This record gives sequence, C-alpha cells and structure tokens, in this order.
Amino acid sequence: QLQLVESGGGLVQAGGSLRLSCAASGRTFSNYVMGWFRQAPGKEREFVAAISWSGGSTYLSDSVKGRFTISRDNAKNTVYLQMNSLKPEDTAVYYCAAGRTLVAVTTVARYDYWGQGTQVTVSS
Repeated sequence: QLQLVESGGGLVQAGGSLRLSCAASGRTFSNYVMGWFRQAPGKEREFVAAISWSGGSTYLSDSVKGRFTISRDNAKNTVYLQMNSLKPEDTAVYYCAAGRTLVAVTTVARYDYWGQGTQVTVSS
C-alpha cells in the first residue's frame, strides 16, 4: 500500500497563495504518476493537476492554468501544488492521488491510492 498524507490547506483571501504538500510512504514514490483533485460540496471530484514519474511532464486543468503549479521531489517522496491568485471558486477539499499511467490522467478511476484530503477555503 502507498500511504498519502496531504497538508498545507487553510483559509486564504482571494488573490492569495497556498502550497499544498502530499507526503508518500510505503512504496517507491517514483514509480507513480501523481495527481491533485478537488471536490467542492455537492460537486463531483475534479482533476486539477498531474505530474509524471520524474516530473518531466505536467498537466493542468484549464481552470487553474497560469495560477497553479505541480511539482515533485522524489528524494523527499513528496508532491506539491503551488496555488497562486486563488479565487473563491477554488474552495474545495483537495486530494492527492497516485497512479501507474499517464493515460487518461485526468480521470479519477486511473488512480490507485488517495489521501484523506485537505480543506482549502478562499474568501472573497
């Protein structure tokens, strides 16, 4: 099993920044594609960002392009989500996830392991 633990969420004003971290343990971190998803109340879980095994390729949803950045440090078994210019509509629980493939990387079902989530609230 790969365990994932997110941190870094909180309350921030619109226009502010947060950096989420997701620490992995239990298996070889560099063997996994890592993703970030979010889920707002009453909505389905949606793709935010993903990064390939070495970090050489990244993918961002249109709604966060230009504002969010995903990165990873395989030596620290950690993936990050830097969130800038936050908007109230970014409010959600953010989840990190690990999968084996970049095929359909935006799809929830492609990921095998999930963290417990961290709340991000952006006030207007």
